[in-house]
Amino acid sequence: MSTATTTDTQSPAPHAADSHDLIRVHGARENNLKDVSIEIPKRRLTVFTGVSGSGKSSLVFSTIAAESQRLINETYSAFVQGFMPTLARPEVDVLEGLTTAIIVDQQRMGSDPRSTVGTATDANAMLRILFSRLGKPHIGSPQAFSFNVASISGAGAVTTERSGRTVKERRSFSITGGMCPRCEGRGSVSDIDLTQLYDDSKSLAEGAFTIPGWKSDSFWTVRVYAESGFVDPNKPIRKYTKREMQDFLYKEPTKVKIEGVNLTYEGLIPKIQKSFLSKDREAMQPHIRAFVDRAVTFTTCPECDGTRLTEAARSSKIAGISIADACAMQISDLAEWVGGLSEPSVAPLLGALRHTLDSFVEIGLGYLSLDRPSGTLSGGEAQRTKMIRHLGSSLTDVTYVFDEPTIGLHPHDIQRMNNLLLRLRDKGNTVLVVEHKPETIVIADHVVDLGPGAGTAGGTVCFEGSVEGLRASGTVTGHHFDDRAALKATVREPSGKLEIRGAKANNLRDVDVDIPLGVLVAITGVAGSGKSSLVHGSIPASEGVVAVDQAPIRGSRRSNPATYTGLLEPIRKAFAKANGVKPALFSANSEGACPTCNGAGVVYTDLGMMAGVATTCEECEGKRYQASVLEYHLGGRDISEVLAMSVLEAEEFFGTEAARTPAAHAILSRLADVGLGYLSLGQPLTTLSGGERQRLKLATHMAEKGGVYVLDEPTTGLHLADVEQLLGLLDRLVDSGKSVIVIEHHQAVMAHADWIIDLGPGAGHDGGRVVFQGTPADLVAARSTLTGEHLAAYVGA
Repeated sequence: MSTATTTDTQSPAPHAADSHDLIRVHGARENNLKDVSIEIPKRRLTVFTGVSGSGKSSLVFSTIAAESQRLINETYSAFVQGFMPTLARPEVDVLEGLTTAIIVDQQRMGSDPRSTVGTATDANAMLRILFSRLGKPHIGSPQAFSFNVASISGAGAVTTERSGRTVKERRSFSITGGMCPRCEGRGSVSDIDLTQLYDDSKSLAEGAFTIPGWKSDSFWTVRVYAESGFVDPNKPIRKYTKREMQDFLYKEPTKVKIEGVNLTYEGLIPKIQKSFLSKDREAMQPHIRAFVDRAVTFTTCPECDGTRLTEAARSSKIAGISIADACAMQISDLAEWVGGLSEPSVAPLLGALRHTLDSFVEIGLGYLSLDRPSGTLSGGEAQRTKMIRHLGSSLTDVTYVFDEPTIGLHPHDIQRMNNLLLRLRDKGNTVLVVEHKPETIVIADHVVDLGPGAGTAGGTVCFEGSVEGLRASGTVTGHHFDDRAALKATVREPSGKLEIRGAKANNLRDVDVDIPLGVLVAITGVAGSGKSSLVHGSIPASEGVVAVDQAPIRGSRRSNPATYTGLLEPIRKAFAKANGVKPALFSANSEGACPTCNGAGVVYTDLGMMAGVATTCEECEGKRYQASVLEYHLGGRDISEVLAMSVLEAEEFFGTEAARTPAAHAILSRLADVGLGYLSLGQPLTTLSGGERQRLKLATHMAEKGGVYVLDEPTTGLHLADVEQLLGLLDRLVDSGKSVIVIEHHQAVMAHADWIIDLGPGAGHDGGRVVFQGTPADLVAARSTLTGEHLAAYVGA
């Protein structure tokens, strides 16, 4: 074996390809960014910090990641691009050195009733192949184990031309699917409470329907039933004959003619199922959601016992375990079971499945099961589930973009997440992370701090450099970086207690606990220990309980803080009263809308497969209202000027004598209370950051009447400086006589609490027990749990 020898001792000149070590951003103006220009090192871990709403996501997601995706999409043919989302070029002068961006954001996974953790991660697909090869008795292909494939069979005559002769053949086909025929693979069956749909003592002509939006003159709903000829519109529903009731409730879709128009008549129950039950519950308007909750009850399917599968699919087993049993197992146990299987014919499949399941355990999700509906995962769990497919990836020189990967993580789990981020970087990837937690910021190779404030007061780079440099800088993040909340010298005395007895929801093990009332209670424990199960599953949802969960608020580009919080209603009424006109004139979604842009403020031009162009409406100059509406004033301002005000400006304005509106002032005070004083009232919800949306939601719920507030991780998306403000708000709520129960991982909230209930000791079936209850000081002194150890380290005890 020979080796080449080199005589040239001088180091060669650097290769031109090695000079592209930076991602250069010049003149970024997306959302609130103010001509931002920065250079980000490649193959390093860069953390973006700054107060909530300072422009971090605008720079990382809306500029760098969005442009990378747009450029990749442009490499596909025009035909393929027609099926892809059209992305406009971000508002930026120069973007150089981009690599392929893989985005792992906090978006909840689709809450389709048939989507589970297994289907979302391909683990189910591998299990189905495994059972189709090794399951005894053998029942068919992998489709036979899929709860999304129905069993179908058919037969008929087929006519073919052969050598000038017509040949008729009888052919049949059959597909063996695994879908339970009773629940159609959903695992639960719905039962509709007919008393919530109509008042059976009235006739249709008298307005018997009690369904939201079903007005008596509606052509598509009420009139189809009243004028179809199948039922008597003047007879009370309770007096219908058996035949009329059958047609009224269950009739198959049938064409009918009403006033010369062809319409489709179908029974009330299938119509309700199509129009309400097929939609995502979280996407419904609040009054529709309330109707669905009243009218529909869901029970476990009696035929498949909630497994979603046919009896045949459940009968095929490997080592005494069916695919339904495997999906119901905790993933850490399933990984062990798969590891115990040895069958050379499927060795590569077993290896891939084991790797996927081990990735779940490694990322801290070993407590989940594959049959867990994906819509029930928290934002942090959903984000980590999406990370699974990237852990074993052999791709390098890719840009990974993470949005607060530590959300929903106990301090004990954050170190594990940090190791995963460092592993991705060490494989030669560029890792960009938007983060607020100092425990993750501290591992960064490079830090970019945006600010100094939020909204219009932010959008500039305040600091670029190392973590040590950030600590020494005078920025808001640098100033608060080493902040530690101290334990309170005295805690409040409870005024009563909420008794929970024998709680068994999900993984809880017959838990008995008393939650003190009239104080700030923190429910703590590692992710998956049973915190949400205890609070949301065991505290009765009575009139006095106001629950604020993690579900993201939804809104189109027409929604803004004024419409979402209900603030626009009193403002419109005040304008209408002052000018003697209708309130509808002051809505950009109703009569007052500019006719050219329909109240959107911009005109959208669809360019087919290319990105659509939005231009400011020339008619209303982006004000969204007709010119005649802007002639009406309240306190010297027109409606568009009021919607352009910030919350603090508007709070002052509606407190003055000329425009005094107590209802509007109360809502604005709540928005200022949660730290959103800088938001403008008409700013589209689509431009708000995650932390801003979380606080907007909190402000809206604070208006609800209730004595007990249950908050699920209210620090999500909040900067260290904003957490201080949140603690002040929680104190004010308690001091006003309310009881506040907080599910939280943030040590500052734990230290500030009056009482802590710690669940654990682990996750899934290793958790579900109360391992400590008492004051934060007692928890720190005992250090008997993981939470106690981390809280003690945090407060420096």
